[in-house]
Amino acid sequence: MSFKSILSSSIALSTLVSFTGHAFAGSMDDLVAAAKKEGALTVIALPHDWCGYGGVIDGFKAKYGLTVNELNPDAGSGDEVEAIKANKGNTGDQAPDVIDVGLSFGPSAKADGLIQPYKVATWDSIPDTAKDADGYWYGDYYGVMAFEVNKDLVKESPKDWADLLKPEFANMVALAGDPRTANQAISAVFAAGLSSAGGDVAKAGDAGLAFFKDLNAKGNFVPVVGKSAPLAQGTTPVILRWDYNALADRDTLAGNPPVDVVVPATGVVAGVYVQAISAFAPHPNAAKLWMEYLYSDEGQLGWLKGYCHPIRFNDLAKNGKVPKELLDKLPPADGYAKAVFPTLDEQKAYKETISKNWDSVVGADVK
Repeated sequence: MSFKSILSSSIALSTLVSFTGHAFAGSMDDLVAAAKKEGALTVIALPHDWCGYGGVIDGFKAKYGLTVNELNPDAGSGDEVEAIKANKGNTGDQAPDVIDVGLSFGPSAKADGLIQPYKVATWDSIPDTAKDADGYWYGDYYGVMAFEVNKDLVKESPKDWADLLKPEFANMVALAGDPRTANQAISAVFAAGLSSAGGDVAKAGDAGLAFFKDLNAKGNFVPVVGKSAPLAQGTTPVILRWDYNALADRDTLAGNPPVDVVVPATGVVAGVYVQAISAFAPHPNAAKLWMEYLYSDEGQLGWLKGYCHPIRFNDLAKNGKVPKELLDKLPPADGYAKAVFPTLDEQKAYKETISKNWDSVVGADVK
């Protein structure tokens, strides 16, 4: 991805945001004051162990003194969009101000009139390929689909997707969400299909469903949402999830049990998540201030501490702003060399294929 030079910090926020009709027409100090007057921000689907969000939320609260209402931490991207729809007239704390969703959900939310435009001060350092030109949504971080393995129960970790079909993985393999609504789970099905389809993106959606049909028929698939607790308990000894979530679990569990994080040999899929502000946000200025924080150097490094590659990573690295201790904790770069970044059109196609046909093809109700 190519990056433009970062905007000078001396440029007034009013200049930056004048491109959008819903932007805050004032200085950064004015935005902070307006947000503090609102007093709160409502977020959704942000578990504290996801991408370092616990530290990011704490950092935002400490810096600006706002209350952060946290709705349904385990919700999927589809659930977040539905929460906006269901709370259009709600001005209370049950209406999300902001969402963090899979890339394909950004354009669809824009088309449905559910989000509003806003351009942060660091807008120019966000890759053009990872943002809406009008500022309705913009990439925040990315990772790759990996295998999270409980090494107490799995002596030899799977090295590729085909390994998961072996008898030794009976009643072990789980998705980290519902493949009908959760971007992380949909991406895992796609990645499995990409591997079995020999890298053919056009065939990967159907191939992924076929893979999970086989996995389920063999008794290897566990229809339970995989998280750290069931991993440690042995309910889901192998979870298919983003590398940053798996690496965070490895640290949290601290060897009890020991956790192996494997980037598969084939079908390596990179997933970009995006931020957006609800068109009906009860706290619109707090929402804009939240975006400014997330895309500041401080916010971006907060995600990196949670093993996510922040969207401004190349810009931060180029300018020597990434501490060496953070770089040393990242997985080896060669594991990411084969990563595929599906286009929006490709994501739309396989998302529809997988979410609509999961029940008829695989028939496993993930809960």
